[in-house]
Amino acid sequence: MKLLLIQGANMEYLGRRQPELYGTTSAGELDAILHQRARELDVDLDILYTNSEGEAVSAIYRAARASLDGILFNPAGFLHAGYGLRDCLKAIDAPAIEIHMTNIEKRGYGSVTSEAAVGMIAGFGVDSYLLALEAMAARLRKPTS
Repeated sequence: MKLLLIQGANMEYLGRRQPELYGTTSAGELDAILHQRARELDVDLDILYTNSEGEAVSAIYRAARASLDGILFNPAGFLHAGYGLRDCLKAIDAPAIEIHMTNIEKRGYGSVTSEAAVGMIAGFGVDSYLLALEAMAARLRKPTS
């Protein structure tokens, strides 16, 4: 099973940027946690950090052409105006799960990309990523009828 995690604008500064909201786990530490859990789930996980929506879109299309099974994504800074990202996710066959470390609804934010996702996990900090990874693996392993 092949998954791609897209980390949107500003996520590379995880652990340093607004730790009162996002905690102190660094991007590298989060990656290590996710790769360990992915191995346990027998999932091949690629992670891309990008501050460019166009780079995220290109990476998703490349992955889709390479038989990707699913997308995990935190739109982060693309949350409000990521229409290109939304349209890209709608165009591919692979399911996507949107991830947020904070409860964006509680913070008064809406997501333009969420309509392209099969689901959203928000408000659980680093655990939001683990929950999304586990949910995607479970979804893809269910027999289709």
